Amino acid sequence: MAITVQDFLDEGAERLSLSVIAGEEFLDNKLLEIAMNRPGLALTGFFQYFADKRLQIFGLAEFTYLKSLTEKEKRKRLQGLFEQQIPGIIITRNRKASAEILELAEVFKVPVIRTPMVTMNFVNESTVLLEKLTAPRERIQGTTMEVMGVGVLLRGDPGIGKSETALSLIERGYSLVSDDVTEIRRTSRGRIVCWANEITRYHMEIRGLGIIHVPSLFGVASIRRQTELDVVIDLKPPSGDEDRTGVHPDTVELMGVEIPCITLPVRSGRDMANIVEVAALNQKLKELGHDAAKELDDKVISRLTRGRVSHG
Repeated sequence: MAITVQDFLDEGAERLSLSVIAGEEFLDNKLLEIAMNRPGLALTGFFQYFADKRLQIFGLAEFTYLKSLTEKEKRKRLQGLFEQQIPGIIITRNRKASAEILELAEVFKVPVIRTPMVTMNFVNESTVLLEKLTAPRERIQGTTMEVMGVGVLLRGDPGIGKSETALSLIERGYSLVSDDVTEIRRTSRGRIVCWANEITRYHMEIRGLGIIHVPSLFGVASIRRQTELDVVIDLKPPSGDEDRTGVHPDTVELMGVEIPCITLPVRSGRDMANIVEVAALNQKLKELGHDAAKELDDKVISRLTRGRVSHG
């Protein structure tokens, strides 16, 4: 997934304290590799294997080296770098860009961005940010909640009660991530991260009531910007063949990741928020190594086995 320098700036301006000091009109340059590059060798004139598709970082070492050159040689080395059609330059430690850098940035249409961060810290933070920006993502139907640190995706047919269940959970002190439509992406750790579309974020649609703004009614603690997905809960009309033990749990595949999936029958008068809350807690226990259904099944099998042996 190709992104632009503008995408990087939009996502990291606050987190990385980024500010554009030159070439603001060239922020649509594309970043074709999700990594940073320190152009030390390139500044010596060696361009074999040069990572020209990455943002180039100028830190203390690069500026110290440039200071050791004559004005003529410094300009020649910098021009050689800019001629590689690099997408952008990041200057760390809030150092001042030289006149040559600013001039060449305009000539070769390269944006120059500055940050007060130490170079090593910036590289680490920006790599994580770039990975997030370029990770595969999808849009799926469902309402996402965070219940005691557990990411829960509620799915079901329109009118089944997803938003009403989510509203009841919010009233109990839990947090809304997205209502009805959820954006998801897969991380390098094989986890699914969920968040809301920018337009609908923090809003819910309640049938018969309309659109509500959740933090205005319930406070800022009632919303989360994003959460990792731990369990999918399908709300469905009763069928009579629902799982009654949980010994063999179902899973659903989202972007190649298997997520535990629970089907809950929706009946009139049934407190779905309470059941979803318990399901989230139970999932948390499973992740901690405590599986109640499996433990009970093991006990029953052990008792039956001992009974057969004693009568044998």
